[in-house]
This record gives sequence, structure tokens and C-alpha cells, in this order.
Amino acid sequence: MWLSQDITREMVFLFHSFLLGVVITSAYDGFLIIRRLIRHSGIMVSLEDLVFWIVCALEVFRVLCRENNGMLRWFAVAGAFGGMLVYKKTVSRFIIRTICQVITFLGGILMKIVRFLAKPVKKLVRQGEKGGKVLAGRLSWLFRCLKKKLTLFLKMLKIVLSKK
Repeated sequence: MWLSQDITREMVFLFHSFLLGVVITSAYDGFLIIRRLIRHSGIMVSLEDLVFWIVCALEVFRVLCRENNGMLRWFAVAGAFGGMLVYKKTVSRFIIRTICQVITFLGGILMKIVRFLAKPVKKLVRQGEKGGKVLAGRLSWLFRCLKKKLTLFLKMLKIVLSKK
């Protein structure tokens, strides 16, 4: 028994709506992952959500225009909602937790590498600070000596000029 071409097209449209719901929810999970890793203010979360849902609305409209000549079909809305629900209830929590753990783990390894590579630089900076203090002390002594010599020279010059 073959399905009519119209019914087949409607089923494909329903399937695409379902997939769109999955894509929208997985994209939102990306925001949730970023928010777990980097704290956001309430205003920033609201702004991100507003932009996200505007982009989603435009994408839904694009799919409706491409697949159904821009006509809203309630079964397409139900399909998208079904895709969102199935994704959210099945794999969303696992994906968010796993990706956050992997990023945190990799970030920890990266920080250990940076700290390891920074040790020689820190040592040089500390030695430079110590050397800088010694150098500053020696320069200060040199400037005091020069000041004394110049002061003495100026006094001698005044004495010579006042005699003439």
C-alpha cells in the first residue's frame, strides 16, 4: 500500500519540524553549558534568551516558508514541541553534564600546563625584582656620590669666580 504524495510530504514536514525542535533545544543547551562555565548576570541571561528566541522564530519561519509556503500548520508546531520534549527528557541532561565536565577537565589540564610553563618566567621576574632592588640601591649610592661631587665642584667654581 503506497501513501499518496501529499501524505508523504506532510510526514516529511512533520519529521523536519521534529528535528527543528531537537536542534533548537540542543542549541539552547549550548547556552546552558556556557552559563554553567561562566556566570552571567540576570540581565545578560535575559538578553541572550531574547536574541536566541528571535533567531529561533526566524528559523521556524524560514522552515515554514520553505516546506509549507509560509502557512502555519499546528501539527508542525506539535512536531517541533515533540522534538524539544523528547530531546530534553532523554539526552539533554547527560550532554550538558558531560560537556561541562570535559571542558572543566581540559581547562584544569591547560591551567597546569600554563603554570608549569610560567614557573621559569616567575623565577626570572623574582630574580629581576631582587636584582632590581640591588641595582636601585647601587644607583642610589652612585647618584648620592655624584651629587656630592657636583655640589663640591659648584662650590669650588663659585669660589674661583668670586675671586676674579
